[in-house]
Amino acid sequence: MNLRERYDAATAAFEAPFAVVDLRAFHANAADLARRAGGKPIRVASKSVRCRALLDEVLRLDGFAGIMAFTLPEALWLAEQGTSDDILVAYPTADRTAIAALAADERAARTVTLMVDSAEHLDLVEDAAGGRPIRVCVDIDASYRTLGGRVRFGARRSPLHTAADVRAFAEVIVKRPGLRLVGLMAYESQIAGVGDVPPGRPAMARAIQTMQRRSRMELARRRAAIVAAVREVADLEFVNGGGTGSVEKTARERAVTEIAAGSGLYQPHLFDNYSNFSGRPAALFALPVVRRPGPGVVTCLGGGYLASGPADALRLPRPYLPTGLSYDSNEGAGEVQTPLLGSSADLLRVGDRVWFRHTKAGELCERFDALHLIEDDRAVRTVPTYRGEGRTFL
Repeated sequence: MNLRERYDAATAAFEAPFAVVDLRAFHANAADLARRAGGKPIRVASKSVRCRALLDEVLRLDGFAGIMAFTLPEALWLAEQGTSDDILVAYPTADRTAIAALAADERAARTVTLMVDSAEHLDLVEDAAGGRPIRVCVDIDASYRTLGGRVRFGARRSPLHTAADVRAFAEVIVKRPGLRLVGLMAYESQIAGVGDVPPGRPAMARAIQTMQRRSRMELARRRAAIVAAVREVADLEFVNGGGTGSVEKTARERAVTEIAAGSGLYQPHLFDNYSNFSGRPAALFALPVVRRPGPGVVTCLGGGYLASGPADALRLPRPYLPTGLSYDSNEGAGEVQTPLLGSSADLLRVGDRVWFRHTKAGELCERFDALHLIEDDRAVRTVPTYRGEGRTFL
């Protein structure tokens, strides 16, 4: 039984569209992430999972500890549900109501850590918390700058780039009695989130690999200096770094105590083009064929599940099974219908399924209220996504 036959057999009782997670692939990906981390704990990026049952599943595995949440309301909910007693909110919050709720809940205040990178954040958090103690982590700019700063690679995040910048900010924090500095984070998106072997583009691959090699060397030195400087003024509990694409590279840095990762559990197609690891597609969605407009063409119901990021073809879901299907360049993936072209189209009948992979990991869960969990050729259970539990945090 091939992969498509196995998925079709496991989900024969369900009406498409629907989403699934292949548990064998999910666990294999988790084991590989833990292997790559080399003994350092992996903090699970919840935005890449967005399903409490699967967060529970991975946190029971060796090598995983703690959650990296994407909003404070999400972190408060996960803390209330007992998902983890160590939750880092990866992005700054301006949600005064949620900060007040965090400060008023002693257990949550011991569990949840907020992200900060400016005095504005500190003022807002202290004011909303009403003087009650809040744990904070400093976000460091991990981007790579060259040509005197005129060229930059990496996400535009924190304004804090140098050891002097971060130490000065840490000194401000420790002077504020309502705040407790417990961690540092630096996400090297230009390494962790950029595949270094784009298919059919060898010159681009060499350029990316050169940039990433130089960026790793620069960041390792700078991060070590930052951590040493901040440890002189604060008792840090953790230093977080990395992402799915850079796990083993970041783990080699002595200054880093834990790794962040999440996308590698589902292995969306954005993470296919890396030379240092190869994951197994674990999260998929199925669309039904509802039309056959002509030779070499079928039309599926739905499918316009575009990913965030720059508006390019990479943000489209990718037809996966059967192989040999592609989009019509004039229509792409549509809200209510998606035409697909290719020789495989003539082998499909109305009612058959086409299996797709999303570009990014957890964003798929914003489209579906449940995930059918598959083992071999059977669905073993169905679990709600965040959306299925009535939670949409962004």
